[in-house]
Amino acid sequence: MTLHTPSPAVAAALASGTPVVALESTIITHGMPYPQNLEVARQVEADVRSGGAEPATMAVIDGRLHCGLTDTQLEALAQAKGVAKLSRADMAACMATGGTGATTVAATMIAARIAGIGVFATGGIGGVHKGAEGTFDISADLMELAQTPVTVVAAGAKAILDIPKTLEVLETQGVPVIAYGQDDMPAFWSRSAGLPAPLRMDRASDIAAAQKMRTALGLPGGQLVVNPIPAEAEIDRATLAPIITQATQDADAHGISGKGVTPYLLQRIFELTDGRSLTANIALVRNNARLAAEIATELGKLAQQA
Repeated sequence: MTLHTPSPAVAAALASGTPVVALESTIITHGMPYPQNLEVARQVEADVRSGGAEPATMAVIDGRLHCGLTDTQLEALAQAKGVAKLSRADMAACMATGGTGATTVAATMIAARIAGIGVFATGGIGGVHKGAEGTFDISADLMELAQTPVTVVAAGAKAILDIPKTLEVLETQGVPVIAYGQDDMPAFWSRSAGLPAPLRMDRASDIAAAQKMRTALGLPGGQLVVNPIPAEAEIDRATLAPIITQATQDADAHGISGKGVTPYLLQRIFELTDGRSLTANIALVRNNARLAAEIATELGKLAQQA
């Protein structure tokens, strides 16, 4: 049983040994409106290609897992209504019933593993929500990182989360958290969360070598590479803190819970920052795509040496 359909470009890249970078699709269907979502998706794919790799945007369409989308499919997905938001728990059900769904971090990692792709670029990972000691609201992304062997390049955990607790869970699960080019842990829209990162690496080649070494050691799971947002695009922590507090209070007041929390908070923060948060989000995703292409290229070099 063939579980996935690679796009012609991704199939050719995998066959020729060209580096491939996986990309998620919830940023397209749930992150911003049409046509901006399509414009950004194309920009991110172009960033990957400019780094010498082939992008593979993941999505389930009519029950079929697509690893890489044609531009026609990308445009259709950007305009689709009622698209499911897929994680580990509901990905198989969506495929089995012929549904259409966009992939979160966890689902994209699963798709990448199936397709044989070792690197994935996203915006920010999910994590431990504030108040999780009472709600037990912890993203499946963290457990996916512990078991699926893909290097994920993100700008840290989303700043709306409890970052110290998120780091604790990642440590418990044995997930390496590697800050790229700095000692601080970045926090999505901000370059620093005010916390030291567990690990630091300054070269894509070192990150690739670490992934190869994990495989050689037989260690399960992937790596989380936290890449700070470009300085010119960041919203500093001091500016964001009261805005996040306000957005969180608004969510509580409206009884928002479960899967609805993150999209509500992101939309509310967009409103409270007069759109700056979305501009920053686009900048950091594109920055992560460029770094992921570098890492994928270095992994390709290591594979040729083997």
